[in-house]
Formats: sequence, structure tokens, C-alpha cells
Amino acid sequence: MGEESFELRRGEEGYPQRLEDLSDPPERLYGIGVAGVLDDMAIAIVGSRRASPYGVATAEMAGRIAAESGLVVVSGGALGCDAAALRAAQAAGGTTVVVCGCGADVVYPQSSRDVFEGAISRGAVISLERWGAPPRRYAFPKRNRIIAAMSESTLVVEAGVRSGTMSTAEAATSMGRRLYAIPGSIYSPQSVGTNELISDGAGIVCSERDLEMCIALDYDKLRLCADGSHSERGRVLSALVASPTRADELANRLGESVITILGTLSDYEARGMVVRLPDGRYSPTAELLRASDRMGH
Repeated sequence: MGEESFELRRGEEGYPQRLEDLSDPPERLYGIGVAGVLDDMAIAIVGSRRASPYGVATAEMAGRIAAESGLVVVSGGALGCDAAALRAAQAAGGTTVVVCGCGADVVYPQSSRDVFEGAISRGAVISLERWGAPPRRYAFPKRNRIIAAMSESTLVVEAGVRSGTMSTAEAATSMGRRLYAIPGSIYSPQSVGTNELISDGAGIVCSERDLEMCIALDYDKLRLCADGSHSERGRVLSALVASPTRADELANRLGESVITILGTLSDYEARGMVVRLPDGRYSPTAELLRASDRMGH
């Protein structure tokens, strides 16, 4: 995709409709990349600039899963968690949007140049600031509101109690957006904010499975991996793709207990991967079959 610059004015075609949920929507948005992605289903993944190894790892996990679920990942491109989430999403072949606190044609910080370039090639870099504007302290709180507004949900992976990340969470809450947080150690300063958000009612994400479930329920999106990372599901799903089957017959065919197979099928049914037919057989959902065809499974 081309690296085209654009300016979107409020009230005109192409202006992201989700920004209208802000109390004072910006009159103009500057960007480079593909303006059309700004209305796609998106999740904001944000976190501390002074990220711990735990924060970086959870940001990478979240970015990868969101991309594999077909969501646009929106973040700020800053050091630490933001850049980690965006890099992981891009590595997984996903679309990303960087919202920066300087001109959209200015890379800040320089260590995130690859993140900006990855967003432009398959997504966008956007800003409220004019072309060429250097980073200014006052621009970042405004930027954080845009990150929250551009996304149906916001996931905070790591944050101190007083941080820009927390202002993004507050903006999401004020607009009625869904807010999630990943818990951390009670002894870690970088997790005080996320633990506080959970205490105040944010949805808790404790594992990859939790995040998959949140995305499935909120966006009606099923995470599909072509890299075999869900190989433990292969035997059951492969058998069902071949032919819809009752749980007891499936257990006998695979040499597993009926209880184990029923538990697995219940889990898949909750994830939207299989459906129970009126005659008691289980079958893959149409969405899973279409995705399997696309991936050549």
C-alpha cells in the first residue's frame, strides 16, 4: 500500500466516526498511510514507557493475539509497551495505527522508526498536530484521548499510578468504552495502575485465553492461527471437520475419555469454534470452516 499523506476534516467523508464520541472531537486529523483503516474494528493496547520485562512480554502477547483475531491495534508508538504491542502485531501480519504526539511525518522516538514504518505500510500514523510539529508535552494527553476514542476497547498491559497510560484508560471509561487490564505484582511500581484499574472494575485479563475470549465476545472475532500454535486443538477439530460427530463417538475414535472430550467441546463451543447440532453431534462453525479454507488446513 502506498505511503500517502491525508488530512481528514470533521464532517467530511473519511473522518473516523468513533472520534465523535469525544466531548470535543478534533476538527482535523493528519495522517500518513491508509485512511480507510481508521474505521476498522480496533483495540487500543497501551502501557508503560519504562516497561519491565513482564510488561514487554504481555504487550507482545496482546498485540499478537489481537492481530491474529483480525483487529487493528492502536497505540502511541512510545518506548516500552506501546512499541512492543505494535511490533508484535506487525510481525503477526496485522494492521496497526500509531497515534503520535508530534506531526504525523515526524518519528518520535527514533527507536520506534520501524514501528512507524510498519504502520504506514499496512495501516496509518495519525496526529492532531500539524505537519512537521516537534513533540510537545501538551500534545501527549490529547494524543491519549484519540487512542482511546479510535478503539472499541482499551487494554492496559502495565502502568504506574500516575502516567499517560492511565489518562488513556480514563478517556476510554469516560466514553463508555470497554476497559481491560493485565494484573501485575503488588510489589511492582509499574503494575500499581493496572491493579488499581482492576480494583475499580476494569475487566481482568490473566492469560492468552482470557484475551481471546474478550475479543470473541466483544468483537465477534475468532482468533485463527496458521502457525500451529494451537496444535493441541488439531485432533478434535480435524475429526469434526472430516465429519460432525457425537462426543462419545469422538472419544472412542481419539482414545480419550468422554469427560475430557465434553470439556474440550464445551470450551470450543463457548469460543464460537464448534456448534452442537439438534441430533447431538458437534460440528465446526461456518466461520471456522471458511477460515480453515483460507489457511489451507
